[in-house]
Amino acid sequence: MVLELYMVGLVTQDMNRSLEFYQRLGLAIPPNSAGKKHVGVKMESGVTFFLNATFINTSGHTAIADNSHVILEFYLSNRAEVDAKHKELTGFGYQSSRAPAFEPSINVYFTLISDPEGHTIMLSAD
Repeated sequence: MVLELYMVGLVTQDMNRSLEFYQRLGLAIPPNSAGKKHVGVKMESGVTFFLNATFINTSGHTAIADNSHVILEFYLSNRAEVDAKHKELTGFGYQSSRAPAFEPSINVYFTLISDPEGHTIMLSAD
């Protein structure tokens, strides 16, 4: 059996800031999502991306997550789109930890941006 990615979820401490970031990134955030504790976005690929304000820990209690590190990669159709999205997001004040550049060791052009919770977002193109 081959496993396929079905969902990617992030626990957020500030849902509205995270919704704003992912909408600016280009995700189709459902209308009236502000203030909700769980927001999901079904992608054309079939993968669902969701943000959750809480999670159930190993003892079964609802809690806020400790910081975890996640890298989400979003593929764009060309390098110009990577450059433009990087410029747009940094223009809104989001932090970049790597400017757009080609990396020969992995044969990809990419940039790294942090979302409001510190999760790493990789925007890439061939």
